[in-house]
Parts: sequence; structure tokens; C-alpha cells
Amino acid sequence: MAYFETKKVREKAVLVGVASGNVSLEKTGEYLDELAFLADTAGAEVRKRFVQRLDFPNGKYYVGTGKLEEIKTYVVAEKIDLVIFDDELSPAQLRNIESQLKCKILDRTTLILDIFAKHARTAHARTQVELAQYQYLLPRLTGMWTHLSKQRGGVGMRGPGEKEIETDRRVIHDKISLLKAKLSEIDRQKATQRKNRVSMVRVALVGYTNVGKSTLMNLVSKSDVLTENKLFATLDTTVRKVVIGNLPFLLSDTVGFIRKLPHSLVESFKSTLDEVRESDILLHVVDISHPEFEEQLQVVQQTLDQIGVADKKTIVVFNKIDAFSYQEKEADDLSPVTRRNYSLEDWKNMWYAKENSPCIFLSAATGENLEAFRRFLYREVKAVHLTRYPYDKLLYDDFPEEAGM
Repeated sequence: MAYFETKKVREKAVLVGVASGNVSLEKTGEYLDELAFLADTAGAEVRKRFVQRLDFPNGKYYVGTGKLEEIKTYVVAEKIDLVIFDDELSPAQLRNIESQLKCKILDRTTLILDIFAKHARTAHARTQVELAQYQYLLPRLTGMWTHLSKQRGGVGMRGPGEKEIETDRRVIHDKISLLKAKLSEIDRQKATQRKNRVSMVRVALVGYTNVGKSTLMNLVSKSDVLTENKLFATLDTTVRKVVIGNLPFLLSDTVGFIRKLPHSLVESFKSTLDEVRESDILLHVVDISHPEFEEQLQVVQQTLDQIGVADKKTIVVFNKIDAFSYQEKEADDLSPVTRRNYSLEDWKNMWYAKENSPCIFLSAATGENLEAFRRFLYREVKAVHLTRYPYDKLLYDDFPEEAGM
């Protein structure tokens, strides 16, 4: 008997972005780079990008009618499966665009929710994602009844279609209530687990998605947390006991943040973020090799502020120094110096690193500067530990040379 391997066909996609306000076309292109990475993670193949400069996004079609016609021509000619917009579309915009392009339309929020649903492996994560999906879906039901188009009437589409929509609204409302009740029970269980661990110092890894948090977690705790070069590869918080020398503490790896993280996801992942709120020390991991790492750092800091932990003890860990690269200027080059010309030593000596102090530079992938990081972390954990157990001062007097991870 012959066996044939079936290869999943990747959907063909185009990306659409608008440069509005103070956002430049160059910056919009960088945002679309991230959107392309999200699309690739979700399993789509990006064929083309469309960018338009507008004072503000078009209220009806997001882009202008001329740009929409250009997109439509390409979609039809190349048989594109889906069009992805780099902002959250209103229900009206979604309906209007679908009526013109006649293909699957996704906005940034839908795409992120799809990736979360794809990567949710535990019942807890699946429940959190499902709740966020239903909350996003609820106001967008009206445009989904295209199979009732022949029955549609005027104005409010009275008749069987409207009744069916109302039925589904009630079903979704009930489902949301059940999911919230289920998450409340999970929250109580998680809170009980955290109370049982209150005696130990707790350290949480936070940061933008795909900055190497899980790799660092594996290196420090000798665990096997999933690591992939994909956005949101892990959603569930992983907690491991770590011992440096004879000093124990708990290390947790949390879900990554991202620009324009949907509010519904932040709300539904409350119990996951509680692990961050109740930690003693935050390790804010930053991918210094990323061309926009400063903005990523700010996005994470803003998110931490939103969940009320901005004043918590935070150590900035500039990761991936092995992948860092810069363009060295020639002696006779009179062009202005840009951030692309800064070497790693420049970054270490700049105000930027000093302002985000305490901080450390390392590579979780190669282990470079790991020993300095271990000593650094040991001192910080020890300081917190001794506030609780001052009689242990002699036991943890110095960093033990034989300390292992």
C-alpha cells in the first residue's frame, strides 16, 4: 500500500497598512514587517504589501477608494486568499471591505487571536483565548450572515436573518458568562498555588514576544520550555524552582507582549499576568539585535504600567548580543551618525543603558556573559530573601564559586 504525504497549502495573503498622523512611511513598513511575521506564524504566505499615506484611516474602507481598487485588482489577478490589515477594523469597515474584495478579511486583532488559538495547549490557555475570541466576535455578527442575503430586507434586515443573529447573540453572551465563570475558578486555583509559594523569592521573565525569554528560562532552570522562532510560541506561564549555589527561588516564564496587544486578551489572560503582578523581581528581556528594540522595550514598559507593576523591581536583560550587528562608519564618511552605526559597546556606555539600570548584556543562545548574569541575579534575589529571612545572612554571605544552575 502506497502512502502519500499531504502538505498543507499556505494561504496567499497581502498586507495593508496606513501611515497616519506622525507615523512615517518607513515606520509603517517596519510595522508591516512585524505583521508579516505574525502572518507567517499563523501559516500564511505574504505576497505583497500595500501602504498608503493618509491623515487618518478612512472611516469606510480604512484605505482610500483608489487604493482599495488597486488592492482589489491584485487580489483578483493573483487569486489571493486573504487580506490582512495592520489595525483593528470596525464592524462597518469589515463589512464594507468584504463587500468590495470578496475574500477573507483579517485585521491585526483577528490574526493575533488566531495565533493564540493555534498555540494554546492547555485547557487554561484555550479557555482564555476562547473568551477573547467571543468578546471580539460579538459586535461583528451582523456582517457574518451572508448566507441569508436573499432574505435580507431594508434598513435593519428584519426577518429570519435578524432573528437568527439575535439567537446567536444570546448564545454567545451565555458562552462568555460560562467562560468567565470557568476562568474565575481557575484564577482562584492559581491564587491558591501562588500563596503556597509565598515563602520563596519569585522572579518573572517578561518582554516582547520572541525576544528569547523561554531560551533564557531553559538555560537558567535546566527545563525544556518550548522555544521556536515564532511569535507567541508559548502562552502558558511556566514556573520552575531554581537554585544558585544554596539560594533557591522561583522563576516563571510568561506570555510575550506585542504592539497593539488586543485589550480582550489582556483581560482574559488576567490569571497569567497575576504571576507578573505577584513576583518580587521582573527580568525584562530585550532583543538588542532587533532594529526596533527601543520601541519594543517601551511597549512592554507601557503594558507593565497598564497592569500596575511599573514600580516593581525590574532588571533589564539585553539578550541576543551574539546576533547584534551594526554598520561601522568609514573615517571619511560625512553622513550623520544613526542608531545603525552604534556598536554594542556604544549601547552599553550610552544613557539608554544607564537609564534602564540595573541591566546586563548577554546571549541566552550561546551562554555569553552568563556567569556575570548568574552573579547579578544571585545578588538581587539574595537582597529580597534577606528581607524575609535576615537570620540567613551568614548562609548567603558571598556568591559561592561552585554555584550551579
